[in-house]
Amino acid sequence: MENQKKLSIVIPVYNEAKTIHEILNRVLNVDLNYGFEKEIILVNDFSSDNSAEVIGNYIKNHPSADMKLFHQPVNMGKGAALHRGIAEATGDCIIIQDADLEYDPREYNDLLKPFYEAGADVVYGSRFMGGHPHRILFFWHSIGNKILTTVSNIFTNLNLSDMETCYKLFRADIIKNIKLKENRFGFEPEVTARISRIPNIRIYEVGISYYGRTYEEGKKIGWRDGFRAFYCIVKYNVFSR
Repeated sequence: MENQKKLSIVIPVYNEAKTIHEILNRVLNVDLNYGFEKEIILVNDFSSDNSAEVIGNYIKNHPSADMKLFHQPVNMGKGAALHRGIAEATGDCIIIQDADLEYDPREYNDLLKPFYEAGADVVYGSRFMGGHPHRILFFWHSIGNKILTTVSNIFTNLNLSDMETCYKLFRADIIKNIKLKENRFGFEPEVTARISRIPNIRIYEVGISYYGRTYEEGKKIGWRDGFRAFYCIVKYNVFSR
C-alpha cells in the first residue's frame, strides 16, 4: 500500500456558484493521513449560473493546488458528471464530494483509514451510524433513504446502513473498470449493485457527519429521484447482471 499516495476528489457541479469556493477551501485545508496527496477533479454540468467562472478564478488564485476543471457539453446529470470525473481521475483511490456543504471533507481520513489499514476496496460514509452531528431536517426523506437502503441490501446481500450516501471511496482500478450507465441520481444504487457482484470485494462503512440543506437552500434531489432509485435497484440487481 505504500505506493498508493493520491486521493482523487471528484466534485460534480451544477449551479453551485454561491458555495463552491467554500467547499474548495475546506477540501484544500484538509491534511490527509498516510502520506496521501489530493487531486481535485471538478466537472461542470453545464451550469446556468456563473459556476464555471467562479471555479476558473479559484483555480487561477490557487496555482499550487492540483485542481482540474472539465465541462460537460450539455446538462447531462450528476451521474454523467461522476462518470466523467472518474474517467479523468489519476489517483489511486477516488472519493465523491458534492459541491454543496452537506458533507465535511475533514472526514476523508475516516474513509481512508480502512482503505489504508485494512485493505478495503470500497468505503461508504454512513450518515446513520456513529456519534457524528446531523442536521435535523426531513423525516420522510430519511425514511425514504432507509427504505431504499433496505431494498438494496435485500438484492445485494450487503448490510449497508446508508446506500444513498454521497461519500463513497473506491479503489481507482475497481471503479474505473465498472461500466456505469445512470446519468442522474441513479448512480448510487447502480454502483452499489455492480460492486456487490465483484468476487471477494472488501466493502467497509464508517460513520460521518451530515449537514443537510433545505430545498430553499439549493437541495436538488426529490421524490421522483427516490422512485428512480427504486427502479435502478431492481434494474441493476435483477435485469442488468
